[in-house]
Amino acid sequence: MTTRKHTAYEPTGTSPISRRARSYTIRRWSVRHARALEWFYDIFADILLDLHPLWNLIGYERAEAPVVVLERVVKGFLFDCRMCGQCVLSSSGMSCPMNCPKTLRNGPCGGVRANGNCEVEPDMPCVWIEAWKGSVMMKNGARIENVQVPSDQSLRGTSSWLRATAERAREKQQ
Repeated sequence: MTTRKHTAYEPTGTSPISRRARSYTIRRWSVRHARALEWFYDIFADILLDLHPLWNLIGYERAEAPVVVLERVVKGFLFDCRMCGQCVLSSSGMSCPMNCPKTLRNGPCGGVRANGNCEVEPDMPCVWIEAWKGSVMMKNGARIENVQVPSDQSLRGTSSWLRATAERAREKQQ
């Protein structure tokens, strides 16, 4: 007869299955509201661009750490973001392709199950099936057809918000 070892404290809701289900639920909500999130991000990106002189004054490198914390919290909650540093949410229907177990950035692998779930994680909806659903609702949804470059692992954990802002500021100056 085996006895179960009890610890002093066992928090509720710590099952890996229920944690995963919660993240799927929030990710799917983000896809269903892709157009509204796209609208909000367009405004947010403009605000970040307006703050470009401040980022230059502070220094993008010094602003990186606090912005990464904010970005990780916000995008982690809404999109289960993996902080690849090269966000393509606006091109993938607000479904983060880095959530694909194979981290495919340009569409499904071909192993999608008949029910639309992933071949690697059978309980998880395919990231790319969700991406197509989200892109249909977005104003710039055709971006999903753009081929994405492979993920640069040296950018992992950095702010894609600041990187995009710096790129937009550079384009604006030219």
